[in-house]
Amino acid sequence: MILSRRNLLVGAGGTAALALAEFPIMAAVAQRRKIGIQLYTVRDIFAKDPVGTLGKIARIGYREVEFGGGGYDAMDHAMLRGAMDRLGLRAPSVHIGYDALLGKFDQSVTMAKALGADTVVLPYMTNEHRTEQGWQAALPNFNRFAADLKKAGLGFAYHNHDFEFTGKPGGTSLYDRFLKETDPTLVKIELDLYWVIYAGENPAALIDRLAGRIYAYHVKDMRADRAMAAVGQGTIDFAALFRLKGSAGVRHFYVENDQAPAPYLPDVTTSFQTLRALRF
Repeated sequence: MILSRRNLLVGAGGTAALALAEFPIMAAVAQRRKIGIQLYTVRDIFAKDPVGTLGKIARIGYREVEFGGGGYDAMDHAMLRGAMDRLGLRAPSVHIGYDALLGKFDQSVTMAKALGADTVVLPYMTNEHRTEQGWQAALPNFNRFAADLKKAGLGFAYHNHDFEFTGKPGGTSLYDRFLKETDPTLVKIELDLYWVIYAGENPAALIDRLAGRIYAYHVKDMRADRAMAAVGQGTIDFAALFRLKGSAGVRHFYVENDQAPAPYLPDVTTSFQTLRALRF
């Protein structure tokens, strides 16, 4: 009998429990690799009704969320944590900006812990940091953030867009400089596969290069015209990428679509169902 990830995750009641008991290795994989969502995808409806939106996300089947966008940083974090606990959701990571980590580090740590996160992800760098001088000045802070977060009991990861690959001041990409000058034991990677491919990089080669350093994937598909799409409605072979040796240690798979069309939930439902059906 061959059990797929779908069998393990969505099998009914006792059947699923029996399958997990009889196949402990597969059960461990199912527990480690949960499908999550970056809440930036649903930022508009989350900002208006955070608890209701979390409930809708949970009913789709998501069990992990990653906070980012929607004004979550100004919300009642105890309230959000209570809602997640009731809904069977957890937030392994939160997105916190560079300036907040520089100027409001203690508050950022408090917020991350209140939401139950174990990792802080730096999601974006503004134009001022994309020059050779600006990037070189920022990299030591990445190491410092990671070291200070570790002392606070949290991990640290960096989320890419395309500019890190396409920006090559002095002939070396910003991403290569990032990899060379940050501590791989402390500064982990949240790899946005869409932006890697959008930048013209070979995702399989990059994943193998980053083996052991990837904390999470951001998963959104790409149409033939390079527009963003729900997972399964584009051209990216996620199953092949997730089976690579370099993906073996990845535990979090966050659906994200910066351009998801309103009312948003059909888009993220399609992505969830597609990922749930993959064998990886």
